[in-house]
Amino acid sequence: MAVNETIPAGSTEVWKDKKRYLWLIGLVVPSLAFVAAGAFIATGWGAFLWIGPIIILGVVPAIDLFAGLDQSNPPDDVIEALENDKYYRWITYFFLPIQYLGFVGAFAVIAGENPAGWVVNLLGLGDWGHGLPFGDRLMAQDLGLSVVDKIGLAISIGSIGGIGINTAHELGHKREANERWLSKIALAQSFYGHFYIEHNRGHHVRVATPEDPASSRMGENFYQFWPRTVGGSLKSAWHLEKKRYARKHTHPFHLGNDVLNAWLMSAVLWGAIIAAFGWGVAPYLVIQAIMGFSLLEVVNYLEHYGMLRQKVGVGDRQRYERVDPSHSWNSNNIATNVLLYHLQRHSDHHANPTRRYQTLRDFEESPVLPTGYAGMIVLALVPPLWRRVMDPKVYAHFDGDLTLANIQERKRARLYKKWGVTEHDHTLSDDVSVAAMNATEVLAAKCPGCGYTYEVAAGNELEGFAAGTAWADIPDDWCCPDCGVREKVDFMPVDPAKV
Repeated sequence: MAVNETIPAGSTEVWKDKKRYLWLIGLVVPSLAFVAAGAFIATGWGAFLWIGPIIILGVVPAIDLFAGLDQSNPPDDVIEALENDKYYRWITYFFLPIQYLGFVGAFAVIAGENPAGWVVNLLGLGDWGHGLPFGDRLMAQDLGLSVVDKIGLAISIGSIGGIGINTAHELGHKREANERWLSKIALAQSFYGHFYIEHNRGHHVRVATPEDPASSRMGENFYQFWPRTVGGSLKSAWHLEKKRYARKHTHPFHLGNDVLNAWLMSAVLWGAIIAAFGWGVAPYLVIQAIMGFSLLEVVNYLEHYGMLRQKVGVGDRQRYERVDPSHSWNSNNIATNVLLYHLQRHSDHHANPTRRYQTLRDFEESPVLPTGYAGMIVLALVPPLWRRVMDPKVYAHFDGDLTLANIQERKRARLYKKWGVTEHDHTLSDDVSVAAMNATEVLAAKCPGCGYTYEVAAGNELEGFAAGTAWADIPDDWCCPDCGVREKVDFMPVDPAKV
């Protein structure tokens, strides 16, 4: 097969998605809150309340080791139909109501309520409930959780919220407005709504560069990466929205600011939980939020570790090369892939951010992790093991030339000495063609990646460009608002009448 070709010739006629019904397994994750509560009521064992980290850090990595790999790709001629099959998107939609029912129920339990007993009584099954071997716990007014039990339940709910951020990630990349709002709703639990802006408009533009707070550097352990990415992502998200409003010649303190309206959703949600269950639940809200966004950030840590896009061009035309499959760590372990909606096929996601999860492809040139994301999370939490496994892989990926890697600056000399590397100049020739944009007047320009078209007559009010804003007046550092991959210099002139 040729480079970037995803399927053998002649295989398109009878292709079927063998994972079609496996994707439903993704709904197991938000259901864990109910599994934990039911198992605790049935047995009285507090260990079940820690089901989130047990499943994510123990069970799923073990399944990945035995379930094997799935390297199958959808043929190019079925991708459009597969993208339009609404079955797949409804699976992501159903994640949210299950997530929030478990979230509210868990905080009722933490507050001293027993929603399970309340439901049994509501259904008129109180006598039946009392007759069960564990009836005393099922029908009790308070499940009697200790502080340790409550922490375990909060961490489990946070784990579900962290996986919910992945669902938000899938929805937030889509062009449909309803899916983008669902993305913000999924993020509200973890109070990490700024991810919606920073990931789409920040990370996807700067991925695999030293400027990206969500791209980890070789030699940087997760505990060093965590404060850098959490603080850097927040700062970047605010800067992006502030810049967008500056183009409208106004301040950023508007409800249309996607950082502010996302935070407002979290504030309303948390305020409602505290109003319903008292201030005693507040510490556990914080615990679950930290767990949720930390789970996101540890995945960010492993996705681009050591990867670096090289500079192309010369002088003031110098820029980073376009993202390609070699800039993201991939994995085809099937268990984690169906739980995370193909997040592990990260190379294709960065090349085609608006592509839906069921159509993401595997590329032979993508660097491959030794196991699925779940197992790699465990390694990331133990830095010596992470370095022992991943540093040689980064070294091999760059054929022994670590000057091509994204390296933590203060450890550069030490790593060069360890691996026997000397400095080289790797500035690449310019791969950017700007001749098309030197025309006297461009009335419409199209992103060659996702197809978004900027029309001068219409402008783009959301981006801060009023109708009639000339293409020449669009800032040179502006990126496609849909895919976040292609910059202004990549856009190609098109005839507005054919848009």
